[in-house]
Amino acid sequence: MKTIHVVCAVLRLGDKVLAVERGYGEFKGGWEFPGGKVEPGETPEAAVKREIDEELGIVIEIEAMLGRVEHDYPSFHLSMDCFLARPLGKPAYREAEDHRFLAVEELGEVDFLPADRKVLPLIAAALGGRAK
Repeated sequence: MKTIHVVCAVLRLGDKVLAVERGYGEFKGGWEFPGGKVEPGETPEAAVKREIDEELGIVIEIEAMLGRVEHDYPSFHLSMDCFLARPLGKPAYREAEDHRFLAVEELGEVDFLPADRKVLPLIAAALGGRAK
């Protein structure tokens, strides 16, 4: 099975984090944390900064690496490095269908894609509270 290495940013604004509804592709309509593929020769940190600039039109400050999640989709294995970051500017939502800033306790209110669901305990551990 092919492995795809991706990154995501858990963008924190105060006590809330950004979730976006995917606006394109096979998983259109699913909720996720913004990010994307790591390019050959690129570090995960550089990839998450590039992807957030492409998707949201902003610069971010990485605060910490939350961890890595692994998930098997039917046609590929996803390996996702997850970073806690702070947005430096107002996001433009270039590729998102919708977006919400959610407290840790509210994360269960949106239908996250399977791999992104595995990020919820990492967020709860980093920010306190309990992700539902």
